Amino acid sequence: MNRTRIVRSLRVILPLAALAMLSTLFLISRGSETESRIPYAQVDAEAMARDPRLVAPEYAAVTEDGARISLTASAARPDPDRAEAEALHLDWQRPDGLAAMLVAPTGGLADGRIRLDGGVRMTTSTGWQMDAPRIDAATDRSEITADDGIEAEAPFGRISAGRMRLEPGDEGATGAAVLNFSGGVRLIYQP
Repeated sequence: MNRTRIVRSLRVILPLAALAMLSTLFLISRGSETESRIPYAQVDAEAMARDPRLVAPEYAAVTEDGARISLTASAARPDPDRAEAEALHLDWQRPDGLAAMLVAPTGGLADGRIRLDGGVRMTTSTGWQMDAPRIDAATDRSEITADDGIEAEAPFGRISAGRMRLEPGDEGATGAAVLNFSGGVRLIYQP
């Protein structure tokens, strides 16, 4: 046999052999053990229809005096009068750089005020940590209030009071913010 005959026969035999191997792979192959499924959320549609809610809502605003407000929650229930939400996180920052982060298990937004309930933790950029049963934040001005009692840890000690108000000073939006405690203030100074 000469070389030309061998090349001609291999040009026919090799593709046929490849085709035979591929066909046996497809004929003998097993089916997939995992079904290809489209992922669907595991929710109760009837419960969602009975109790409609928003998942991970966000609210952002800038007050008239320049404070930035950013409110997030894990879920919120729409209500014609006011929105009720769970696991709230409020970031509040004044133009002068003072910032406060507030965390609460429940709350809502109504009548131009953000209400945080159920044991609120407030941390400021100046080193204060405050705990109160309820804290309100205005959406039209840079003001945060707690009227149901408050416990605070300051860089210099502890403060307990009936009320707390964080608001702009005498110069308005351009002046430094004032943190005012009232209503049976008790200070434990720790030098």
